[in-house]
Amino acid sequence: MGKRLGQICAAACIFLLSTSSVVSTVRAQSTDSSYLPSGVTMTSTDTVRAKLQAQLKDLETQIAQQQAILDQTKGQDVSLQRDIKILSAQIQQAKLQIQARDIAMQQLNGNISQKESTISDLTQQLTSELESLGAILREKDQLDTTSLVVVALSSMSLSDFFADLDSFDQVDARLQDSFTAISNTKTITQQQRDDLQAQFDHEAALRQAQQLQQQQTASQQTQKQKLLVDTKGQEKMYQTYISQNQKTAAQIRAALFQLTGSAAIPFGTALDYANEAQKKTGIRPAFLLGIITEESNLGQNVGKGTWQVDMNPTRDAPIYKAITASLGLDANAMPVSRKQSYGWGGAMGPAQFIPSTWAMYAGYVKPDYHYDQSKDRIGKLTGNMPPNPWNPEDAFMASALLLTDDGADAQTTSAEFRAAMCYLTGCGNVNDPNLQFYGNQVADYAKNYQCQIYIIEGKPLTPECNY
Repeated sequence: MGKRLGQICAAACIFLLSTSSVVSTVRAQSTDSSYLPSGVTMTSTDTVRAKLQAQLKDLETQIAQQQAILDQTKGQDVSLQRDIKILSAQIQQAKLQIQARDIAMQQLNGNISQKESTISDLTQQLTSELESLGAILREKDQLDTTSLVVVALSSMSLSDFFADLDSFDQVDARLQDSFTAISNTKTITQQQRDDLQAQFDHEAALRQAQQLQQQQTASQQTQKQKLLVDTKGQEKMYQTYISQNQKTAAQIRAALFQLTGSAAIPFGTALDYANEAQKKTGIRPAFLLGIITEESNLGQNVGKGTWQVDMNPTRDAPIYKAITASLGLDANAMPVSRKQSYGWGGAMGPAQFIPSTWAMYAGYVKPDYHYDQSKDRIGKLTGNMPPNPWNPEDAFMASALLLTDDGADAQTTSAEFRAAMCYLTGCGNVNDPNLQFYGNQVADYAKNYQCQIYIIEGKPLTPECNY
């Protein structure tokens, strides 16, 4: 027995040295947030990262310059030259924002790859450490169950036995330290990786909005070209062009308001829903119409999907089945947004709510997501219980509730802009300059709708209605 114990302790002491090295390495890694995968040098990675950051900074500066042009130009009197300049600035700003989004995605991809490599290395170290720790603890357990009588009858003296046992305990303690260090570092690295993934998911989800921005940029190019053709570049003809395009109240009411996931409705009906939402929530009708328009454009952009393929199978699919079942609808027949390469789809109806968000406002309760009328905020305001996300009336009210939860009922420019940004990406990214095209587009829609509302209500147009 004495020989066996001596061999165990000798091996353990060798492992003690290697463990000490592992602990030092892991602790160094835990203080270095840029720990790199094998084959990638710090110098090359830093160079790429610095280059991307410089490009992003330059793009943000150019975006701000285009915004300054827009702000300055919109304050001028209506003229062909002014409006062409505005369209040109909007087009250029959109192109720059799209470039900035691509660079941000490249940066996040690189950082996530580094963290994944670190986690893989640490997982291997943890496995090795646990195996060694288990072997030594098993031997230690055998020693603990050995009686002193056996030791006394063995060739080993009691003093040698306890000396080896102290050495063994020291190795055991060092192994525990190593295990703790690696485990803690893996936890920290995993959290860093999860944080980066959350950022990546956020950026990826915005690809959908970016596609909309690309479409709108193309539309602005067409609008600019048409304006030049129709007016032949002459100011007098442009002023005539403006006056001829002023619509009457009847024309505005009859015009179709396009929706996603539902049939188009007359603008007058959409305004009725928005006015009802104002009474119940305090939201400004023109702003709500702007949000619905933006979201319907997004919905049309991604097309129609199916819940089995395009919806998050754990977060949304069970809730979707509960929603359609409670409404007596065929889950397989209802339109939802299509999944893209960068994330899940499954958004429903004109307001483009995903099922898990709709559940919070429509009274679907965990864990089985049964419908609870007492928790239905939407139905209490529309009288439709349960509410239907594909019903424009319910969709408008749900959107109003979400927006006013984020402060839109203050009806100030800043409050509405913030609520719009929250609607798109969550309130943590309100001040991201690369995302603000969404809030700006909603504001432009709202301004145009407000002018149409003035015409319907027989009120005089404000100066901003001239643009």
